[in-house]
Amino acid sequence: MANTIDVAFIKQFESEVHMAYQRMGSKLRNTVRMANNVTGSTVRFQKIGAGSASTKSRNGNITAMELAHTQVEATMEDFYAAEYIDKLDELKVNINERQAIAQSAAAALGRKTDELLYTAMDAGANATAIADTSGALVKADLLSLFETFGSANIPEDGDRYLAMNPAGYADLFAITEFASSDFVGEQNLPYAGGMTMKEFLGFKVFSTSAITAGKNIAYHKSAVGLGINSDVTTELNYVPEKVSHLATSMMSMGAVVIDDNGVYEVLDNN
Repeated sequence: MANTIDVAFIKQFESEVHMAYQRMGSKLRNTVRMANNVTGSTVRFQKIGAGSASTKSRNGNITAMELAHTQVEATMEDFYAAEYIDKLDELKVNINERQAIAQSAAAALGRKTDELLYTAMDAGANATAIADTSGALVKADLLSLFETFGSANIPEDGDRYLAMNPAGYADLFAITEFASSDFVGEQNLPYAGGMTMKEFLGFKVFSTSAITAGKNIAYHKSAVGLGINSDVTTELNYVPEKVSHLATSMMSMGAVVIDDNGVYEVLDNN
């Protein structure tokens, strides 16, 4: 028997990894600014300062805003998720071994994507934190967060997020205004459409184990960057010495905070 693998088998496996990565992988990836197809070991995200309007006299010259341009860099890091698929073992199990490995690889890379993003946000967050380390977050803490974003002129455009550890997220259900349909409407109830994201005070609030207990993160999409050198790809190679196919999924990415005025830690005692 030739030491090759059917082309359809390769395509099917790669498709399964991509589908699983999108479905069950990263929860943070689609909530940040992305730069795809990065060439090189770093990616630069441009930051443009705020401008101010001015008047002018009749027939006078206008005054340019002179916007400050700065940039931040994210360094690409390579990650791999690999597993052997024994040819004869596949005959002895009552599950689809290839599909199970594809899903495991996708989940591993998804968790790593979120780890990259959270590490960058945790390190680059604004020095001002919303803190309630004496207890669980209460309504006053969320109102303080809302005020902080408003004072920093963070756009209320649907791209404000609050990523929380599951324990912290669970605490929010003690806030009547967060959970009751009298305040949020039936379409935004916590269980409507599944436990994914819930809007409150202009933030999309969601739970993920990628967030360290007690150190939740509030941010605007444009304030965090994810550079993608190589998106999730998959190789299948037959290894004669192992009498197995080696399935290797891999990616190369890097994350950075672009503007710390749009990233804040929200602390609690969990």
